[in-house]
Amino acid sequence: MATISATTTLGVWGFILLTLVSIGNSEILPQADFNVQGMSGNWYLIGFATNAPWFVARKKIMKMGTVQMTPTPSGGLTIDHSSVNADGSSFKITHDAKPSSLPGKFTFRSERTEGDNDMRVVQVNYDDFALIHTIKTKAGINTILNKLYGRTPDLSSDVLQKFRSFSLECDILPDNIIILPKND
Repeated sequence: MATISATTTLGVWGFILLTLVSIGNSEILPQADFNVQGMSGNWYLIGFATNAPWFVARKKIMKMGTVQMTPTPSGGLTIDHSSVNADGSSFKITHDAKPSSLPGKFTFRSERTEGDNDMRVVQVNYDDFALIHTIKTKAGINTILNKLYGRTPDLSSDVLQKFRSFSLECDILPDNIIILPKND
């Protein structure tokens, strides 16, 4: 019968403990084979999920918008978002997302909300959908924001479910995970 040394036993327990701590503190990473050029072009903002207080008050009036993503020479993305407000006026905002050392991870400052944003393209099929996870920091408070983009305004039920499941894993309340209605 083989004997397991105390050193081996401690090493195994140390590995198990380290693994458990890593899972509990895991960072959401971008898709491994991310290609910024694949993000280029028109997208529809289809899904939105966050526990931010402003969203809870506004989610009933939000509608699907369009987004133009343009890769920059530095490897970043210019993100131009347009939508129609409930009163019929238009809403436009542009973010200049700077690349990080990790492909698919970007940072930008929102002058409108006065917050810093850490954005990751978690999953993307460049011809179909993109699932984006953003950590917004304002006045030292972090808020999670997940967005689902589609190349067309209609995505498969599998992709919509992927978005919902991912958002639940991020501790977003089920009532705060919405598929946006189309604009007229």
